[in-house]
Amino acid sequence: MTVYVDIDLKEIIPLFLESRQEDIVKMRRAITECDFDKVARIGHTLKGVGGGYGFDFITDIGREIESAAKDENSQVISKLVKTMEESLANIEIIYEE
Repeated sequence: MTVYVDIDLKEIIPLFLESRQEDIVKMRRAITECDFDKVARIGHTLKGVGGGYGFDFITDIGREIESAAKDENSQVISKLVKTMEESLANIEIIYEE
């Protein structure tokens, strides 16, 4: 997956991506604890931050995670978390002026 990001964000993108990895760990833990409120909060955060940094797929996944958490659907959440993890692992970032 290729993501085009504004060159002005180049210095903060590594921290942004590291935070998303932490979100994955937190969501997996919350799923095992059946803490759907925590999953919903993280999903809501993802929905808000993804597009602002040029990662629209994170916004989309966050929206779906938030919805699945409200339904307490751990199977769907797990699939979405895996999709996000795989997408982040295979991302190519192109910085644009």
